[in-house]
Amino acid sequence: MAILLIYRLFRTGELFSVISLLRTATPKESFLCRVRIVAQLYRITYNIPCFHAQSEIIAAIKAVLLTPPELEGVVVEAGCCKGGGTAKISVAAKAAGRELIVFDSFEGIPDNSEPHEKNIWGGRVKFSKGDYCGGLQEVSDNVTKFGNVEVCQFVKGLFEKTLPHFGRPVVVAYLDVDLASSTRTCLKYIWPLLAPGGILFSQDGHLPLVLDVFNDEEFWRGELKTSRPRVHGCGTSQLIWCRKEDVHHNARSLLQHAQHLG
Repeated sequence: MAILLIYRLFRTGELFSVISLLRTATPKESFLCRVRIVAQLYRITYNIPCFHAQSEIIAAIKAVLLTPPELEGVVVEAGCCKGGGTAKISVAAKAAGRELIVFDSFEGIPDNSEPHEKNIWGGRVKFSKGDYCGGLQEVSDNVTKFGNVEVCQFVKGLFEKTLPHFGRPVVVAYLDVDLASSTRTCLKYIWPLLAPGGILFSQDGHLPLVLDVFNDEEFWRGELKTSRPRVHGCGTSQLIWCRKEDVHHNARSLLQHAQHLG
């Protein structure tokens, strides 16, 4: 098993991401704990359909582990499909002593008329009603078997129906929602709850319509009453992320946190 894992790391180019996670200096987790996390990530990958690269989910996991324990808040995932990413993030959430709140319709992508045609690399893109569907029981069973379901709370429904009723502070958010309209809704309701220094990831940085939302100055100023944050990886990678600035937060700590994320 170990030989197969090492072969996969070399073949997929994931070796540096794994090494980075193993070297991450966290306040609570020992090196052995991080080795166990990596092993669990690959166990999940082999058993649940995952629509992300391991290096991408590791970036979110590192953000969870690196968040200072004294910073209050939960981890949020919006869009979970079959629960592969959920199971992986739940492993980090448990290690960090955080709760993971999972928002999804559990009925796949909603009906939409968004004119997606190509991603940033020229590949064809189309999202139809019901795509990437994972039922609530299926997701819960997957996370129970391969992750840490005891730290998870599942919230079923369309984002525009559920997120307005959510009001807990958030330290890390991970969006994988595909649609620009869903991205806009998630940012509208999650960003104001993001703690100072908190990180918001989007797995949809390869989609031009989603990037338009992140780059829309009027949206940030009009809906969120703030300036648009710096979006790392914008236009170059599928995973993009931004950090919520706060002048009263420890600037040195935040800089080190961002450097760990790469």
